[in-house]
Amino acid sequence: MRYFGNSPQVWMKGGTSPVSEADHAADAYLRRTLLAARPDYGWLSEETVDDPVRLSARRTFVVDPIDGTRGFLEGQRTWCVSVAVVEEGRTLAGVLECPAMDETYWALPGQGAFRNGKRIGVRTLGDKAEISGLKQLIDLVPAGWQKRLVRAPYSPSLAYRLAMIANGTLDATFVKPNAHDWDIAAADLILREAGGQLLDPHGRAPLYAGEVTRHGALAAGSGELLEVLVDVIAGLDA
Repeated sequence: MRYFGNSPQVWMKGGTSPVSEADHAADAYLRRTLLAARPDYGWLSEETVDDPVRLSARRTFVVDPIDGTRGFLEGQRTWCVSVAVVEEGRTLAGVLECPAMDETYWALPGQGAFRNGKRIGVRTLGDKAEISGLKQLIDLVPAGWQKRLVRAPYSPSLAYRLAMIANGTLDATFVKPNAHDWDIAAADLILREAGGQLLDPHGRAPLYAGEVTRHGALAAGSGELLEVLVDVIAGLDA
């Protein structure tokens, strides 16, 4: 938190994506601390050059030191530290630490999802549905659903948007192509344990920590609305 609101040094990676000294400091701390506790685990992080040696590890830490860096730099509070443990493509443990929001989300398979120690769950869809994501994708939702949709304010942190669905403060979101494992691996488990799903255009859950760490378009939510969103992203490949 010592960097938040204090104008940390910033660089651009890939020409358009900001990374700050806060990202690097958090990455170094997490890598040092987590691998000291589990030295046999692999390591996959947004801010560490990928080492294919991790592919031989039984379990892998999948980490985003600051998910929502752009919002972090703008002083927005909805950013988080995302940590997942992945085995055979599936998340075994997921934690989102959101210090500016004073929130911690976590989940383990079959044990539910929690926010600050209190169990959470997706909400039942009512007459209106709050949705987030790329406007161009929301515009593709069928007309019969459009009148029910309320477009929620956009959060730069994808992990936090998924946590909002898990916590019942958002109903659904589109995930534009090119999300990486570190953006979603922890939040995916939290959402699933809360009664929601994150799905690809074929209605399948993503796999993590393989050779390819980038994903195509995804949809997150629950129930009938999620089915509609999956149909939308399936149409992108048609």
